[in-house]
Amino acid sequence: MSSFRTVELSDRNYENAGLRFLTVKSEHLKGRGDICVYVPEIEIDIKNIPIYILLHGVYGSAWAWAMKGGAHITAHNLISNGEIKPAIVAMPSDGLWGDGSGYLTHQERNFAQWIVSDVPTAIIENISGANTHSPWCIGGFSMGGYGALVLGSRFPNKFKAISAHSSITKFEQMASFVEEPLGSFKIQGLEKDVIDFVRRKPHELPPLRFDCGIQDDLLQANRELHRQLQELKIEHQYHEFKGGHEWPYWQKNLEHTLRFFDKQVTSWL
Repeated sequence: MSSFRTVELSDRNYENAGLRFLTVKSEHLKGRGDICVYVPEIEIDIKNIPIYILLHGVYGSAWAWAMKGGAHITAHNLISNGEIKPAIVAMPSDGLWGDGSGYLTHQERNFAQWIVSDVPTAIIENISGANTHSPWCIGGFSMGGYGALVLGSRFPNKFKAISAHSSITKFEQMASFVEEPLGSFKIQGLEKDVIDFVRRKPHELPPLRFDCGIQDDLLQANRELHRQLQELKIEHQYHEFKGGHEWPYWQKNLEHTLRFFDKQVTSWL
C-alpha cells in the first residue's frame, strides 16, 4: 500500500540514460512533488544500495541537476569506471514555491519534511533496490547547498554525509536571487542561517564538506562559514576552486560530492 494518495512513475520503455521520473501527492506540499531519479544498471542485486539526494537552486526543479548538470552522466561514469560503488541519485524539486522555497517551512507547507520524509519514502516504495536500510547522503548547490547544509544539520541522524557547492549560507542572501520579499516567506522560528542549525547539534553532524568558486559572489560567505565551523571545532572539509556561480562549476565539481559520499558510505557499511 502506498504512503501517497497518488503516484505516477515513468514507463521504463521510454526512460533514457537511467533516468526515471516520479510524481507523488504530498501532504507536506499540499499538492504534487516531482523527483528525477538516476538508477544505475547493475548485474547483481545490491543490498542496501546507497541513495544520494541532490538539491537544486533557485528557478529550477527536479530536472535541473540532470538536464543542466548532467548529474546522471557523472554518476554513471564514476560507477562504470569503478571509482564509486553503485548508488541511486534522487533529484527532487524544492516544492516549487516562488523562485525558490529555501527548503524550509512556510506558507503552511513543510518543504523540509518533503525532502527528508516524503522523498525517501517515495524512492523506497517505487524504486527497485532501495529499502529502509539504504544509507542516505544529501548535497546541493546554491539554494540547494543551503538546503543540504540546513537539513543535514537539522536531521543529522538521517544522513551519512553532507556536501554543498556555492552555498547560500544565510537566509538573507536569498534576496539576491528571488523576486519574493523575504518577509513573505513567513519563516517559523528565529533560526534561518546555516550556522544557527549547526549549533543545535554540533557534535552529531555527519561528515561534512563544502566548496565555493573563487569568482563566486558567495565566496566570502562560504569563507565565513568555514571560519565559524573552525571556531566551533567542527571537523569538516572546505575547498575553493576556479569558477563562479554557474553550471560549468557545478558540473565539474559534482564528482567531489559523489566521491565524498561514496567514501563515507563505504566506511559506514
